[in-house]
Amino acid sequence: MASPIVSIQDGAENSQQLLIHPRSEGISVQGKLTIPGDKSISHRALMLGAIAAGETVIEGLLLGEDPRSTATCFRAMGAKISELNSQRVTVTGVGLGNLQEPNDVLDAGNSGTTMRLMLGLLASHSDRLFTVTGDSSLRSRPMSRVVKPLTQMGAKIWGRQGNTLAPLAVRGRQLQPTHYHSPIASAQVKSCILLAGLMVDGQTTVTEPALSRDHSERMLQAFGATLDIDHHTHSVTLTGKPTLRGQKVVVPGDISSAAFWLVAGAIVPNSDLLIENVGVNPTRTGVLEALEMMEADITRLNERIVAGEPVADLRVRHSKLKACEIGGNLIPRLIDEIPILAVAAAFAQGTTVIKDAAELRVKESDRLAVMATELSKMGAKITELTDGLEIIGGYKLKGAEVDSFTDHRIAMSLAIAALNAHGKTIINRAEAASISYPNFVDTLTTILQ
Repeated sequence: MASPIVSIQDGAENSQQLLIHPRSEGISVQGKLTIPGDKSISHRALMLGAIAAGETVIEGLLLGEDPRSTATCFRAMGAKISELNSQRVTVTGVGLGNLQEPNDVLDAGNSGTTMRLMLGLLASHSDRLFTVTGDSSLRSRPMSRVVKPLTQMGAKIWGRQGNTLAPLAVRGRQLQPTHYHSPIASAQVKSCILLAGLMVDGQTTVTEPALSRDHSERMLQAFGATLDIDHHTHSVTLTGKPTLRGQKVVVPGDISSAAFWLVAGAIVPNSDLLIENVGVNPTRTGVLEALEMMEADITRLNERIVAGEPVADLRVRHSKLKACEIGGNLIPRLIDEIPILAVAAAFAQGTTVIKDAAELRVKESDRLAVMATELSKMGAKITELTDGLEIIGGYKLKGAEVDSFTDHRIAMSLAIAALNAHGKTIINRAEAASISYPNFVDTLTTILQ
């Protein structure tokens, strides 16, 4: 790497180590940057394009490993998807109900979104057999949260440990209408059921205890589906057998990726950073609300609507953060950002409590346990709770050797913490960042001053 502050070297077993060693006189982050396309929207654009009639054009697609897994799976089922790039991807769909039985096992890689959403489509394709697997991490993550409602609709799914773990075999069949009351607010669960409902005669309804991200609802409507959305009860009803037609989709920057730079700008002294073209869908902006509660200096600029999604530029400047409590209905809107919020909390005056976040234990890693362990190595005063974290901020962090546990959000969160630590930090298995942010390290080197 060109920067003397950041470098990469080979680690054990073909892995990479990211080394971050701030200068003794300190650093800052300055300038402006763009971030990769939103991962959630990228997945959904590929999937709906694959099952719609005609051509879908996607601009700004995320080029991480997870969307590549989605594209590979749907190519295997007959969709024509051009080579992935961030400028323009074309998808020629097979039409609703026409996914082909693949010749081989469908591999979702590390992508829980790919597997969980795709299961809804596979289960509803009558008289076709599908087998779905993933990497070792994904094969250990629970699929019961989508298998259970699909089974209630009549789906036939088999897998390990009582049909809860991949590999999973799916025998597609005609599913029945349902009204599913989800015990958790989860966009993956909601989206899986709605996608299954596309092939149902009648209506499919999902009710959640709180609002989860609504990218599926927005995009389904754009492709031609009829949905009735009740914001008061957090319910969505889809009418089956719509005509889906290919669309142009412009993918905004992923606020989950922007979150790393927002925290970097907030905690590193003398920083002033402009992050352009960030998706600010209200179901995703919990991280902005949490940072505002911590009194971060963040300004929204140039707010606009792009292809049905709200977008803005975000300016962040260094500020003295204060502790806060994060929990309740805010959690579904910032669940992916909790690792980086834990880093912000380590630099905030007072005790920050994060609660109601037990779902983090079944992500790419047990993110509660890992963040508690790895930040503690750097000197953070952090306690692991049953459903969250307690962080006493204001202690100076020191460089240490830490591990990503092959979790992309852990790798990047630890890198941001290292920017404001004294001494050298070594992050093992840092290549995990490419899952959602392939050029994370390059971006980091360009904004360091």
